[in-house]
Amino acid sequence: MAVSTPKVSSKAGAEKVQYSGHGSSTGNKVEAHVAGQPFNVPQFTVKHAHCFKRSALKSTRYVVQDLLIFGAMAKLAWHIPDFLTFLDLPYWPNFLLKATLWNVYWFSAGCVGMGLWVLAHECGHGAFSENKRYNDFIGWVLHSIWMVPYHSWRISHGRHHAACGHATRDEVFVARTRSELKYPKFDPSKEDLLGLEVTEERQKEMHSAISEAVSDMPIVVLARLVAHQIFGLPLYLILNASGQKHYAKHVDHYLPSSPIFKSRDFWDIIWSDIGIASVIGTMVYWANVRSWQEMVSMWMIPYMHVNAWLVLITFLQHTDPISAESWTFPRGALTTIDRNILWHGISETHVAHHISSKIPHYNAWEATEHLKIFLGEHYVWSNENCYYSLWKNFRECQFVEDIGHTRFYKNKSGVGKTYPVFQKEVVSDSGVDLEEPVAEFYPQAKDE
Repeated sequence: MAVSTPKVSSKAGAEKVQYSGHGSSTGNKVEAHVAGQPFNVPQFTVKHAHCFKRSALKSTRYVVQDLLIFGAMAKLAWHIPDFLTFLDLPYWPNFLLKATLWNVYWFSAGCVGMGLWVLAHECGHGAFSENKRYNDFIGWVLHSIWMVPYHSWRISHGRHHAACGHATRDEVFVARTRSELKYPKFDPSKEDLLGLEVTEERQKEMHSAISEAVSDMPIVVLARLVAHQIFGLPLYLILNASGQKHYAKHVDHYLPSSPIFKSRDFWDIIWSDIGIASVIGTMVYWANVRSWQEMVSMWMIPYMHVNAWLVLITFLQHTDPISAESWTFPRGALTTIDRNILWHGISETHVAHHISSKIPHYNAWEATEHLKIFLGEHYVWSNENCYYSLWKNFRECQFVEDIGHTRFYKNKSGVGKTYPVFQKEVVSDSGVDLEEPVAEFYPQAKDE
């Protein structure tokens, strides 16, 4: 698919990229990090595709398929010690083969486990079948296996979908502001709010100050990234890490009294906790009857891989916030990005999923093709390697400004990769024409 060639012009320490146009079906491809890449903020109400039919039989078939694949891999992994004993290799060849076989199992089991996680996630959205009780039962079982409290996650994740991209209401990977991180205060004499015009002097000041707070040595970044991938989900569930910080009391996905829940959710949260307690009890029993080494090798490490995949997918899908003044549901949904990661389409069809979360994954592919045509340049996608994207975003996406109607991440030099473009004439849902000059949102922004 062809993407229009950008026109680039130098701008005081940053590059400003303007696209000459986009094909109606190609969307807006996310390129490698370039300062000043435009993001045209959607101004319309999205009409859904027609792929809403949910089949309990078809969805269950995917669960059975994934469980059989996972079981077959676990069965093979179970016999790794016997296989190595049969080969009777010298120490080092035996050690290398053993490490290779176990790592292949851990990675593969984590991939299939993530597929099961996605199916449980569909249950929470009501996309698995038309029967809520069946959805909740399957979702409760599958999510509990991977230590996720089903109903607790269902509720908080629903809040994320309802306010996706909202600067103060979204629930996951909330962007931290300049003031929250105690970075140098905004200096209008040396930089603009969009991060397009930042003097070289200011870039050096910002980079030096932020590097003192957060080391950019590759080995340190890698260590932080590994911790982010492994412990990100448990810390979010227990401590609300990466979530909103404005709640008056502690947010915990395991406590019915948590401020993200209502009183009617009490027994749902309790049942979620029972699911987690049952799995923990099963794993402890397994470890005591068989061995801790076996339990860790067969379940714990694949579980850590599932966590890492979930954090990677979520982190790469949601990065940039829109403030309350200009947020709408379509705008928030369309800040998401489709990527090629291949877990029942959760990444390849993520835009469609945020437009309507009740579209089952097997229909989301067709819905995405319709949306590509309908959305045009507002459909955002990337075929960049997911590991490279993770590394790049983890290093480059440092903070957002405290003010501004659409706030995109800036790097350590205070340079923004993307900037919003608001159309001057906007037609509201009520049919009343509204005026939204760029200057009203960003006084320093120039009318292009």
